[in-house]
Amino acid sequence: MTQPTDIRRVAAIPHLLATALELAARTIPVLPLRAGKLPFGNCRHCADNACGGRPVMKTAGPCECSGVCHGWAAATADTAALTSPPWLRAWEQAQAVAYHPGGAGLTVVDLDNADAIAWARRTLPTTRTVSTTRGEHWIYRGATKSANFVRPGVDIKSTMSYARWLGPGTGTMTALPVAVRALAVKEPSPVRPGPHAVTMSAPGGGVECRHRTPAYLDRGIAMAEQQISKASSAVHATVYRTFLAVLATHGRCGCLTDTHVGRLFAAALAKGESARHCADAWTNALTRLGM
Repeated sequence: MTQPTDIRRVAAIPHLLATALELAARTIPVLPLRAGKLPFGNCRHCADNACGGRPVMKTAGPCECSGVCHGWAAATADTAALTSPPWLRAWEQAQAVAYHPGGAGLTVVDLDNADAIAWARRTLPTTRTVSTTRGEHWIYRGATKSANFVRPGVDIKSTMSYARWLGPGTGTMTALPVAVRALAVKEPSPVRPGPHAVTMSAPGGGVECRHRTPAYLDRGIAMAEQQISKASSAVHATVYRTFLAVLATHGRCGCLTDTHVGRLFAAALAKGESARHCADAWTNALTRLGM
C-alpha cells in the first residue's frame, strides 16, 4: 500500500527517482540500475540467496528484506518502498531506471542492431517503439516468457526480466503476437522471416472438455512438434496436416492455449516456414473444421 513520502528527502534525490515514481503511479514496477545497467547487489542477509529468494512484486514469500535485492524481483510500484531509506541510498548511486515488463503486463522485443530492426519490420506487427543506444525496443501489450538471443540481435524481455526505461516511445501499443511468444518457447533456431506478422490465437471454448488430464494435451502437442520437426519434404503440407489434427482433437473444448499454439508455430518456424505460411495454415485448418 502506498504511504506518505518524506518530500524533503525525495527532493534531494536525482531525477531518476522522479521518473520511477511517475512510472509507479501508472502501476509499472520499477527498480534502480547501477553502472553497467546492472541491478544493485544483494544485501548481506540476501547474499547467495540465503533468505530463500524474493517473489515477483514482493507480495509473499520467505524474503523480508526491504532493500533493493534480487534483481528484477525487487521491482515495485509501491512508492513507500521506493522512497524508503534503503532505496533512497540506492537512488543516490543509480545510473538508470529499469522496469519489470512482465509485472506491468508487457513484453519488450529488444532489437540490438539494424539487421534485427529490419527483421522486425518485415515480420512483426507495428507497435510502440522506443529508441535505444544501438537499436530499438518494440513494446507489446501482454506478458510472455523471457529469452535471450532468440535470433541474432533479438532478446525478449517480459516475465522474470527487466528493461531500461528510455522514455514513453512513439506509436500505439498493440497486442503481443503469437510470433513473439513462439520465439520464446524453445531454444533459438534459425528461422526464415516472413513478410507478415503471425497474430493467430487458440480458438475459444464452448464444448465440454473430453481430456481428463493436462498430460494428454501436452503429449499431443509434443507429438505434433515432433511430426513437424521430422518432416524432410512437403513441409508446408505437413504443417497444415499437423495443425488440422491438433485443432480437430483439442480445438473445440477450450483447453488449447496460446502457449500451445506458440509451440506449434515455433516448430514450423524452425523448419524454415515463414510467419505468413504458419498463419495461413492455421486459418485454413480452422476454416476446414468450421471453427
